[in-house]
Amino acid sequence: MTSKKENVIVEKSKSFAIDVVRLYQNIVATKREFVLSKQLLRSGTSIGANVYEAIKGQSTADFISKLSISLKESSETEYWLDLLHSTDYISEATKELMITKNRELQKILTSIINTKKANFTLERASLRQKP
Repeated sequence: MTSKKENVIVEKSKSFAIDVVRLYQNIVATKREFVLSKQLLRSGTSIGANVYEAIKGQSTADFISKLSISLKESSETEYWLDLLHSTDYISEATKELMITKNRELQKILTSIINTKKANFTLERASLRQKP
């Protein structure tokens, strides 16, 4: 069973991935840029893919690991957005909109990871105390 927070991250990461795909399609069609935009496509869609994997994780440690990968992919995505803007492939407004959505994902991911880590630590401590 997944928590409400986990459902939110599934929905928001998928929505963000769709936005990334559409942005990629636009960059390729209008600017004929293929290398940087492909990197954005890979990292931006990987966030949600790793969230999906986390939910089907084999253990709490696996869950935390997959969400941590999502968080790293989110950081990479921000880099590509900044680079695409700095090289005039996307506008300031597009960059800011996408980074705002991305940072929202980062906050949710960080919150879930920290909560799971704290709960995992408590569970392990209580198991050690049982006779």
